[in-house]
Amino acid sequence: MLTREEVFEYVRKNYGTEPDYPWKKFPQYAVLRHSSGSWYGIIMNVLPENLGLEGTDKIDILNLKCLPEINDSLRNGYNVFPGYHMNKEHWISLVLERTDAQGDVYNLIEQSFHLTK
Repeated sequence: MLTREEVFEYVRKNYGTEPDYPWKKFPQYAVLRHSSGSWYGIIMNVLPENLGLEGTDKIDILNLKCLPEINDSLRNGYNVFPGYHMNKEHWISLVLERTDAQGDVYNLIEQSFHLTK
């Protein structure tokens, strides 16, 4: 299981990024930005039904930009979905509590970082 704190620690260490909380209405939404201001990720807490999942407690998701050519192969209906509230061809959403911290998530963060520069 991956936590938002582990993501923040990784991006802080590797990219010098601090999470940005731009919306008062959504205080848990944390944007990951380049120094230019463009986003390379966002962590949101959403209802599972927004992704077609069961449950009533909000879950943390991480949206990342991804190459359209590999999006379909990554989306598995368990922890990787089309980007919630984003362009579904270019973004994916990872359910953090269902994502292995030792998996490929850090490679996906790096890819998103470079795709959005």
